[in-house]
Amino acid sequence: MASDFEEIDLSRVKTISIRERGSKVTVRDFGDPVKGGKAFARWAESLPDQLAVKSLRELGLAMRQAASGRNREIVWMIGAHVIKCGLSRYLIELMKKGYVTALAMNGAGAIHDFEIASFGETSEDVARNLDRGIFGFARETADGCFAAVSAGRARGWGLGEAIGRYLREGAAPNRDLSILAEANRRGIPATVHVAIGTDIVHQHPGFDGGAWGELSARDFRIFAGRVERLGRSGGVVLNVGSAVILPEVFLKAFSIARNLGAPFDRLTACTMDMTQQYRPRENVLERPTAFGGASIAITGHHELMIPLLYSFLLS
Repeated sequence: MASDFEEIDLSRVKTISIRERGSKVTVRDFGDPVKGGKAFARWAESLPDQLAVKSLRELGLAMRQAASGRNREIVWMIGAHVIKCGLSRYLIELMKKGYVTALAMNGAGAIHDFEIASFGETSEDVARNLDRGIFGFARETADGCFAAVSAGRARGWGLGEAIGRYLREGAAPNRDLSILAEANRRGIPATVHVAIGTDIVHQHPGFDGGAWGELSARDFRIFAGRVERLGRSGGVVLNVGSAVILPEVFLKAFSIARNLGAPFDRLTACTMDMTQQYRPRENVLERPTAFGGASIAITGHHELMIPLLYSFLLS
């Protein structure tokens, strides 16, 4: 049986090399974390104990307590903009220090992570490349991601594990800057949650929606397992820069955990973004902390707030 409706024929599209595409972000733009020492601690102590400063201190304390406590979780959910802003090294360092026990990202985040690790550049000029008729058609990105997914499907991996292993075990020249590769190396579950049609690789003729859906569905179950642990043992969940997909994914994982009896009576939930929006507020802050715990909303640019949080934690 076939659909009554005509589908577009993706075999007609023309792909290009990523070198022809142009990118707005390169590894040279990435931040390089420096641990905050006594000078930073004195500066931080000099700040007024009000509003965002108070929230940042509260978040830092909750994360320190979770990192030092037995079986406590620190779950990060990040939008793609976090990687585009050059913050991968900060998250990798926080993994090393025990401030990340699970991490989730959307499909665009995985693509940016893949491109930085593989080619040292990411983030094309959308308006310019739409005018040229080439937006999203870098073949190396698609081919590499498809190879990772194919291997992952054959081995029963999730999407984040498949891409992370591909980058870590392959010849990606900048794999030390890959969040997914580092998480895989450290045994930290890093999951990727895709919505079909939202990412550039979906418009390539080799895209297999069944394979991507299968691996992303597995990642949802992996993520839900960590959320259940979060609900039982306590800890922190942060949503940084995802307005829709990850807050929705978190709420469904939270619902599963509640169905299985997780109390969520020791949860600290934080949203950190340039603006505070409906789904992060309701699905991450308000509804999940109704059973106990605390909610923290911090408004600011990622390229400033994540390094600041990093220094608060390590000073």
